[in-house]
Amino acid sequence: MRSVDEAHSRPEGTSDATVEAVGKLSEAFEVIEEARGSLYAFHRNLGRADLTLGEAVNKLREAGHDEIADEIEADLLGRNVLAGRWTFQVVEEFDDGYYTAFREHDRRVRDALMGGRRHVFEAEMKQERRTYDRPGHEATPDDV
Repeated sequence: MRSVDEAHSRPEGTSDATVEAVGKLSEAFEVIEEARGSLYAFHRNLGRADLTLGEAVNKLREAGHDEIADEIEADLLGRNVLAGRWTFQVVEEFDDGYYTAFREHDRRVRDALMGGRRHVFEAEMKQERRTYDRPGHEATPDDV
């Protein structure tokens, strides 16, 4: 079933197998986007943990535990999370390498096989699953 929305309609002559394959590639890229979000959350959480650790070190000193504070500060505060890397470096390497390559392949395949149209598979699924002429099941925002 074809989408009623031209921006999400399959190009003329495109097979079901091609729509499904490109849809699966887009689904995989969506998982990469989700993983990227988790990586950024990891980056932010580790940064927040290091700043909080700095506060803990200060409080240990204020409480008279200078030796313990010195040990933690020297060993853990500002420590690399991976060999030679803070999390910002991990994020940058991921973004510049794997993520960029995946995104470019997704776009290239979509441009070559779908005329640049996104979510054709999902748009067709929507047409198959929605109840026509029922509120909340409109094909596009213009139909509301």
